[in-house]
This record gives sequence, structure tokens and C-alpha cells, in this order.
Amino acid sequence: MTGKAKPKKHTAKEIAMKVDAATTNRGGGKAGLADRTAVEKGGHAKFECPHCKTKAPDIKSMQIHHDSRHPKIPFEEEKLVNLHAASVPSTSKPKPGVRGSLKK
Repeated sequence: MTGKAKPKKHTAKEIAMKVDAATTNRGGGKAGLADRTAVEKGGHAKFECPHCKTKAPDIKSMQIHHDSRHPKIPFEEEKLVNLHAASVPSTSKPKPGVRGSLKK
């Protein structure tokens, strides 16, 4: 018995959510790992620490890293390595977080 005479079928919203979850790249797997660690320099990490080579997505995050990891060295924004300035992003590769499926 199902109770309260409610049909036990999938709703259109639930089906749409399942299709979205199946076809949207959420940044996991090998492509997401390469993007997060900036192996290919088009990823989330834009700046690299000149002292320990740690990568950060923006200046504020890099400043927080620098203050906690290198407190004796003064923070100099001009010494940061901008990883995005050196590379031209390729448009042929799918990027994590982009909606769409390769199955189409």
C-alpha cells in the first residue's frame, strides 16, 4: 500500500534534475583535478606563490596564504606569478562546470 492515494511516479522536475546531474560536468575526475591544480594553466588557480609554488585563484586568497605560511616575509603583490597571463585558453576542450554533455 502506498497510502493517501498518491501515485508513486517520477515528476518532471525530478527527471529534469536527474538529466541535469548526468549531463553537467561538475569538475570531478581527471579533467577537474587538472583544472583545480592548474596543470594546464587555464584552471581555477591564477596566481602562484613565488616562495613555495602554491597556487591560489585570486590575490585575496594568496594574501591569506602568504600571511599564514610566510609571516616573516613581507607580501609583495608584484612578485606573484600570474599563470593565466602566460597561456592562451583553448576553446576546443570542455571545461569543468560547463553545462552540456559530450554524448549528444
